Amino acid sequence: MAHAWVELLETDRLTAVVDIGANPIDGDPPYAEMLRAGLCTVTGFEPQAEALQRLLDAAGPHERYLPHAVGDGEEHELRVTWMGGMTSLLEPDVERLSALNEFARYGEVLQRTTIGTTRLDDVPDLGPLDLLKIDVQGSELPIFRHGRSALSGAVAVHTEVSMVPLYVGQPLFGDVDAELRAQGFLLHTFAAVKKWPIAPAVLDGDIFENHQQVIEADVAYVKDFGRLQELDAEQLKHLALLAHFVYGSPDLVVRCLLQLVADRAVDERVVAAYAESIGRSLAVNGVRSDR
Repeated sequence: MAHAWVELLETDRLTAVVDIGANPIDGDPPYAEMLRAGLCTVTGFEPQAEALQRLLDAAGPHERYLPHAVGDGEEHELRVTWMGGMTSLLEPDVERLSALNEFARYGEVLQRTTIGTTRLDDVPDLGPLDLLKIDVQGSELPIFRHGRSALSGAVAVHTEVSMVPLYVGQPLFGDVDAELRAQGFLLHTFAAVKKWPIAPAVLDGDIFENHQQVIEADVAYVKDFGRLQELDAEQLKHLALLAHFVYGSPDLVVRCLLQLVADRAVDERVVAAYAESIGRSLAVNGVRSDR
């Protein structure tokens, strides 16, 4: 996939993705296009043996997968649930789940086992980190808190957040948002919003229709786009790439490119090359760049 503007960026390395909870149960990850194009590397973590093996079997040349359970560095009880996607270090909240159609069954604990966790800041040979993608069923907050050093150079975080506590003591959207803002990130976009029917109503015989209750969302955070001058050139380049290939955000791409041009880190032709690559007219401070 050739993009003249990408070549003009002249990055020192491929964009580095770290994926915590890499179990591929929900289809392609958000960075799949970048991976297929050979524009990023992936270091994935998946403690469930079967899921880890599937990842290893399908791994390409830019992927590596490790069996660590990333967390706060302590031992915890892992609750393996009827629906694999709800397996968590937290206890499913049976009363809350019963208020949502089908969720009590999904969250039924089938097995309990003790598992050790590794702090993100303590992972040996982690390498660079530009995008952190994380889906760990309620354990996001301690990972962020024990990964501040690793995240200090990151430019984006793609995380699942909960609006309704599905687990006992689960941190919610506001808790995660406060932590990430404290680390210099701002909410950029809702990549996906998950709604679910409140029990026990079933309208027109379809248990999964006619509902508005938001329970979870996949949310993208980026480093504060109002303070891009605080990022170094390599960070700006990788943020531009992620904004385009992962989030389809040309406005953020252009802001990053303009900062790079202002810093004399890239050739000024990169802005026009980007506009041409997306087939759009672009006006910057009244100066129009036609496709």
